[in-house]
Amino acid sequence: MAGMTVLIVGGGGREHALAIGLAESESVGSVHTCPGNAGTTLVGANHAVSATDVEGVVTLAQELEVDLVVVGPEAPLVAGLSDRLRGVGIASFGPHSAGAELEGSKLHAKRVMEELGIPTGGVQILDSDSDVKAGLARFAPPWVIKRDVLAAGKGVVVTEDAVEAESFILDSIESDGFVLLEEFLSGEEASMLVIMDESGYICLPASQDHKRVGEGDTGPNTGGMGAYAPAPVVTPAVRQRAIDEIVEPMHHHLRNQETPYRGVLYVGLMIDEDGAPSVVEYNVRFGDPETQVTIPLIESDLGMMLLAAAEGRISSLEPIFSNKSAVTVVVASEGYPGPSQTNREIHGANTVLDEGEIHAFVHLAGAQIDDSGKLLSSGGRVLSATAIANDLATAVEASYAVVDEIELEGSHHRRDIAYRAL
Repeated sequence: MAGMTVLIVGGGGREHALAIGLAESESVGSVHTCPGNAGTTLVGANHAVSATDVEGVVTLAQELEVDLVVVGPEAPLVAGLSDRLRGVGIASFGPHSAGAELEGSKLHAKRVMEELGIPTGGVQILDSDSDVKAGLARFAPPWVIKRDVLAAGKGVVVTEDAVEAESFILDSIESDGFVLLEEFLSGEEASMLVIMDESGYICLPASQDHKRVGEGDTGPNTGGMGAYAPAPVVTPAVRQRAIDEIVEPMHHHLRNQETPYRGVLYVGLMIDEDGAPSVVEYNVRFGDPETQVTIPLIESDLGMMLLAAAEGRISSLEPIFSNKSAVTVVVASEGYPGPSQTNREIHGANTVLDEGEIHAFVHLAGAQIDDSGKLLSSGGRVLSATAIANDLATAVEASYAVVDEIELEGSHHRRDIAYRAL
């Protein structure tokens, strides 16, 4: 029997990681990506359809006669891509538009958490009628300010500078009408990716992302400068508390909606010194770069797993995970996370390290191949060097060995990925 035809929507490092995982699945016969990048061309076919072109993606899926669509980014989910695909009889891994509002609106997510009693930080809604200084005085610094829009992980400012906080609040109110001022949660962050549908859920190995651009978690927020899994801060006891207090009540809520949630729920956790987890944020898709370190640790057939969730039968599976460690280090363009210098040639991206139990390679993200066959940078986060090994320290060493082979003018990366665990 021929394997499934799968279409991946998106064009980042996350999509390259999904493409590799699906191409290695026995259940999958061919992988297509739209729009894809230089990495996804190595494992399947790219199609020049934007991820946010909902009708274009639906038409492409019909033309390719795909068995499954896997939606990477959040914007097409909020715009109703899964609703449209299911409406024409195509299985889609990714929640419907109402479910996607958990990421599409931070205010909606907060209200749901409060309704369900899920632990999270306090929040104030500030608008043009609010006394901003009084609002800031209600919470001790640092202040967490979030725009209620999709901003690719960069619509959040965390600062102890009252002037910076007030400026961002006023700018956000002017552009959006209101802004969320949240209580700062102290502790150590971790990410739990939970594949769920109405039948049940599967918690994937917990990871830890590095959001700040600079070493020691300094500088502005980015989409993520590296990650590792499993994250030791998520001990078995912490994991069970997160399931009991956070995953279970949200799953119960989502499975009882008119249209059940089918896809992955990204739970951004803050774990305090007593091991108590709280929710920093929910996302409705695989995280980037967390996906790059999570997919390699899934030993079960990824295609079967994603199709089962898209069809509402995830509880029928018993997944198998590796006990190895995975690390990825992001190499970013000059200027990132601000305006980035692109269209520069990349050398060394085909580096592969295979030594015994160590496997290290490159996930491509903001990278495209030009007409002459050159690999050029095309985005802020250009690629990440990913390594899988028996222990975390070895994986970190292997990942940086690959990074050191990369040549990209003006690029930068952090040298301390996984420092909290090590």
